[in-house]
Amino acid sequence: MSKFPGNKNKFQKRLPERQKLVKNLLSSGYIKSDSVKRAMDRVPREEFLPIEQKPYAYIDRPLPIGEGQTISAPHMVAIICEILSLKGEMKVLEVGTGFGYNAAVVAEILGENGQLYSIERVESLFKIAKENLKRTGYENVKVVLGDGSLGIPEAAPFDRIYLTAAAPKIPKTLKKQLDVGGKILAPIGQIDQYQELILMEKLSKNEFKTSNLGGVAFVPLIGEHGW
Repeated sequence: MSKFPGNKNKFQKRLPERQKLVKNLLSSGYIKSDSVKRAMDRVPREEFLPIEQKPYAYIDRPLPIGEGQTISAPHMVAIICEILSLKGEMKVLEVGTGFGYNAAVVAEILGENGQLYSIERVESLFKIAKENLKRTGYENVKVVLGDGSLGIPEAAPFDRIYLTAAAPKIPKTLKKQLDVGGKILAPIGQIDQYQELILMEKLSKNEFKTSNLGGVAFVPLIGEHGW
């Protein structure tokens, strides 16, 4: 179990709302593991929202955070974490930090022994995410300003890579940065349409296994290998 001083005793004011949401996600089958349940019980979603959106923190829906971006619905965060089968010793790359909520949940699951890198192209969001993560005790997340479609080659290889924005295809740069045995999870498809959630496993240096996990809707990934 991870121990983050930033949210061990703080941010309890809306704990009953948070626990109710997590209970609903559990009964609906979105949350399956104790690690995801514990993480979503602990991370205060209201701390990762613009002030005007804070009242809606524990409604299960995506919310706007500015710059044409959104924070994913809690059920989608749970889906991502469950599919990735995150373990404490892993090195993970998140493409698209937003306000930092998804990163906080993943960091909570990984605990003190895991490593999480997150890359955000919008400077204003990058700065806000860093502050949000620091304030809530997740300053161990390494947030980088840059083109997410290029990844972070100097930190590779990664055990897991996930995208919080939709790309036309999984960027070859990210496939290269994935370790053998690792997995990439990404929404793939057109802008302003539903996309497909694609899970890609790296079997060897040049061999990949791909699974289509169904329809989703994400904002577009902007960058050299995005839109």
